Amino acid sequence: MEKASVSHMNTRLPLPNRTSTFLQFKHIIPFLKFPNPDRNPNPNLVRLRRPNCSISDGTVPSSVAATNSSLALKKKAAEVAPELKGTSVFLVGMKSSLKTSLGKLLADALRYYYFDSDSLVEEAVGGAQAAKSFRESDEKGFYESETEVLKQLSSMGRLVVCAGNGTVTSSTNLALLRHGISLWIDVPLDFVARDVIEDQSQFGSSEISISGSHPEVKDELGALYDKYRDGYATADAIISVQIVASRLGCDNLGEITREDMTLEALWEIEKLTRVKKMMEEAARPF
Repeated sequence: MEKASVSHMNTRLPLPNRTSTFLQFKHIIPFLKFPNPDRNPNPNLVRLRRPNCSISDGTVPSSVAATNSSLALKKKAAEVAPELKGTSVFLVGMKSSLKTSLGKLLADALRYYYFDSDSLVEEAVGGAQAAKSFRESDEKGFYESETEVLKQLSSMGRLVVCAGNGTVTSSTNLALLRHGISLWIDVPLDFVARDVIEDQSQFGSSEISISGSHPEVKDELGALYDKYRDGYATADAIISVQIVASRLGCDNLGEITREDMTLEALWEIEKLTRVKKMMEEAARPF
């Protein structure tokens, strides 16, 4: 697999647009910089876990438990990275601040580069509002633009990509995801609805209304979830808030942190790389 390099930084690719001249990527990768995992768009999601949800025995302060969690994350990433061999990771699922912060933290832990495919499409077409108008006037063309973005990203290595819903809408896109490992980040709709209401700027080109009440937004999200669920389910593994909470013994899903979810992602990536290695060894001639 081709690794991320300087040659990719200034690549300019045409995007399909039926109404005007070809659009071009403008500095899709303006500079190579590892993300800062401490910048989380939703501070509610970085609260320290309660003592009974800690990886410790509950007898230490929350700050110590959080430190232990961070150390465990770094340790697991150091174990997984050599076996991953630069394979990119694609995150599918409903857009949410938890999915975004997980992606950035995973990239930082693995020393990968982080990208959001929706943001790249928006940049290519002239911003969030332009992307929303493009989707509404030419949905097929918008999805083709997402495919062009995904083609470029899937040709590179050492990336963590938060992928938009268009990623799971066609066999072409799903095949491109096979260039890496895909994870379904399954976040409760209540969390996603809260994100939509609290930070509308994150959802400028999304497929839902951002002006309704929490129940209205949640209903719209439910319909969107049903629309894309089968596509999400094609991912190699699922990283679910509910499952992580159950394993940690947490009754309150809101106590699950990005560190918890990222550590779960690393465990799943480790399993997948082991299975791949076993299959490759089994295929070798005697």
